[in-house]
Amino acid sequence: MRSLRFSVLPGSWAVVRLPPDSDAPAAALVPPFHSVTRTPDELSLVCPDHAVPEGARAEAGWAVLVLAGPFPFELTGILASILAPLAAAGVGIFAMSTFDTDYVLVKRERLDEAVAALVAAGHEHVGYGPGEEG
Repeated sequence: MRSLRFSVLPGSWAVVRLPPDSDAPAAALVPPFHSVTRTPDELSLVCPDHAVPEGARAEAGWAVLVLAGPFPFELTGILASILAPLAAAGVGIFAMSTFDTDYVLVKRERLDEAVAALVAAGHEHVGYGPGEEG
């Protein structure tokens, strides 16, 4: 299994579902992190908990683990090396990928367990963002 470096992004995050014909609300698209994915069935957002659009279906209280990339597209097993130890620890995830790297969201109340499971699996935790506990 490949050893990776990861950090924890500061803040608390929500995964939001809106109807597929919705516009992405500008108030939810704030730094330092957000994501918008549209499919024929839904518009999904990841945004800070405080930016969830009123009336939207949302699951709040996530922490964001940032894998230290970039990773070449031909490299395999990146997410598997992170997700397997989390699955073995019983930690549920929401995974996302970008051009350069991968992000894994875990519920905030399970963050310490997630970090411990990843470190025990040989991954390097390079720190928490400002205001994060560990």
